[in-house]
Amino acid sequence: MDFEFTEDQQLLATSVQRYLTERAPIGYVRSVYDAEAAVDDVWRGLAEIGITGMLVAERFGGAGMGLVDLALPLGEMGRTVYPGPVPASAVGTVVALQHSADDGVQERWLPGIADGSVVGALALTDARGTTTAVDVHGAVTGHTVQVLDGCAADVLIVAAGSVLVAVDAKDPGVQVTPTETVDGSRKFAAITFAGAPGSVISEDGAARDAADDALGIAMVLDGIGAAERALELSIAYAKEREQFGKPIGSFQAIQHLCADMLRAIELGRAVGYYAAWACDAADPVERHRAATMARAFAADDFYRVAANAIQIFGGIGFTWEHDIHLYYKRLLTLSLFGGSASDHLEELAAIVL
Repeated sequence: MDFEFTEDQQLLATSVQRYLTERAPIGYVRSVYDAEAAVDDVWRGLAEIGITGMLVAERFGGAGMGLVDLALPLGEMGRTVYPGPVPASAVGTVVALQHSADDGVQERWLPGIADGSVVGALALTDARGTTTAVDVHGAVTGHTVQVLDGCAADVLIVAAGSVLVAVDAKDPGVQVTPTETVDGSRKFAAITFAGAPGSVISEDGAARDAADDALGIAMVLDGIGAAERALELSIAYAKEREQFGKPIGSFQAIQHLCADMLRAIELGRAVGYYAAWACDAADPVERHRAATMARAFAADDFYRVAANAIQIFGGIGFTWEHDIHLYYKRLLTLSLFGGSASDHLEELAAIVL
């Protein structure tokens, strides 16, 4: 068994790193922080690199690759807090659509997702009391909230219980409302459906579960990169910031914080990469267990990485002018995405026990 990334996988990550460093630096992130969506020239450039079509089957214009191949590029997006809809569209939506037995649904949406001209999002009924119903003709009625990149979406993958339906987001029966959140690098929306026509993807819950797991894993992989960068910034600051005539990095308390951050990142990397492998190669039960384990760990320990970083930076870390708070907010969002750490741990306990 080989636990190393291949040379091609590492070269792709390097290409994405160079591209985002040049085209999507922190200044870019700040410029679109309050925008409803980040589908622009930077997004189209990532599509040209091939990121948006990596998981799409070759017959629909994609590369037919797996989430392991996308793991390092997703980490690079976390390192730059890139605000585009890669996890929602290139991962979650693709996995859902590729579970459809209807070639017509796949042919309508997957080629566009592969070349970046179409954006998808998952509108899964959540646990906060929102309801969605699908009639016998596939029409969707109801409401759901906290849809990642819902404002950017051309196609929405809607869940009503175990039924999964693909809905044209531009249909008159779909109303999308931006949701203001603490993290402008993640765009959310609330969506109301009023008899919007849709195409049924799956009725047994398998497609919904696979898509939800894949999206959750993609967010964890992004979080690995964000946490790494938060640690790098913290170490650099601890070396230059002086107190009592010494760099604060010489103080044991700061060293302990950095050590705890490194431990969390390395453990999170292991569980995240394993979950990516499980998404590609394991059976549905193991995939869900691995995804839940990764999400539980990231929701708890990656948030602590961000909190430790703020402790090291002190007051300046809370200001808009400094970049570290962008990473704090990114990892804070991860800690709450799809449920808290306690929610994921309860799910994991139900699986194991």
